[in-house]
Amino acid sequence: MRMNREFVPLSVSALARSRADWLYGMNMSRAYTLLGQKAGYQGVLSVGRVQTPVLGLVVRRDEEIESFVPRDYFTLHALIPYQDNGPAFDIRAKWRPSEACKPWQDEEGRVLNRKLVENVAQRIQGQPARVVKSEHKSTKQNAPLPYSLSALQIDAAKRYNMSAQQVLDVCQALYEKHKLITYPRSDNRYLPKDHFYQANDVLAAIKNNSQEYSAAVDGADSSRKSKAWNDSKVDAHHAIIPTPKKTSMVLSGFEEKVYGLIARQYVMQFYPAAVYAEAMLEFDIQGGQFVAKGKRLQEPGWRVLLGSSANDQEEGVDAVPPLEVGTVLTCREGQIGEKKTEPPRHFTEATLLQAMTGISRFVEDKSLKKSCVIPTVSAQKPLARAF
Repeated sequence: MRMNREFVPLSVSALARSRADWLYGMNMSRAYTLLGQKAGYQGVLSVGRVQTPVLGLVVRRDEEIESFVPRDYFTLHALIPYQDNGPAFDIRAKWRPSEACKPWQDEEGRVLNRKLVENVAQRIQGQPARVVKSEHKSTKQNAPLPYSLSALQIDAAKRYNMSAQQVLDVCQALYEKHKLITYPRSDNRYLPKDHFYQANDVLAAIKNNSQEYSAAVDGADSSRKSKAWNDSKVDAHHAIIPTPKKTSMVLSGFEEKVYGLIARQYVMQFYPAAVYAEAMLEFDIQGGQFVAKGKRLQEPGWRVLLGSSANDQEEGVDAVPPLEVGTVLTCREGQIGEKKTEPPRHFTEATLLQAMTGISRFVEDKSLKKSCVIPTVSAQKPLARAF
């Protein structure tokens, strides 16, 4: 039990938001409505602390798409033949342009001048490729934290095309009617340490309630404690997780889907980290820098709960052999790729939610961004983002 005075800042924060909504929304809505009437518009122009930034994001994105002009850009890979004990293959090392190439690059570093790329390709053909840096290592990826409401809404939108309001409504039913999940209107993704001792009961409930993740519970190690259990990072409400309640009641389609997502995220906490094999070779070819990278999933760990399709995206580590620094091979040729820049994509409900939970990315005034905006600040509490 924690002293209530520890939560006074949360109360003050809520009060500040309500007063800001009242002062900003009421006054600015009146002002813009009157200005609109002077311009001949007879409707109400509503201004809000959340709705106006969201509208601004959408309008700005649409303007960016409308004004977008595609441009050709070019890539270059050095093809470096290699053979050890198995069949021969080409190491594909991507060119990293030097500072001298900046006049022919865009703001994202893409080369816009084909002649420049052709010149480099010609210079490296048949030339020695010396290894100047070699890395081969294993890296671990811990399980994602249990859901906050926003994180759940984003995943449900991507996977099931559910709206934020639909997810909120389903969560309310799972919480109030079925008693199968904890408080859903939470913007926190951590759990109190005391909840860890309920793990066996919660896992047993998931095994009973979710046919999809029943087998996953059998593979879980209930003694494993992930980083999710952290008292110092828990606010007024903790992450959304299943309750220990078992039910024989039939859930609706969306209720079953959302419960499954919440259950899956909880079960992941009791699986080991995913382990990747990563490899990198940096070559010097005629003074130019060329880099080959690869990544492969070695031990899926918690990722087994995502299904096979989510684990088949990494590739290329086998094509980056463990060469020692100083090894010299030969570049057979430079392979030029021609591509076009693409416009930004229209917001979906999922990507708009993601934008709102990291709204400071869109603040262009550097002094304002530094002094007034926390890098991960949200546009509003989760409930207000359910639109």
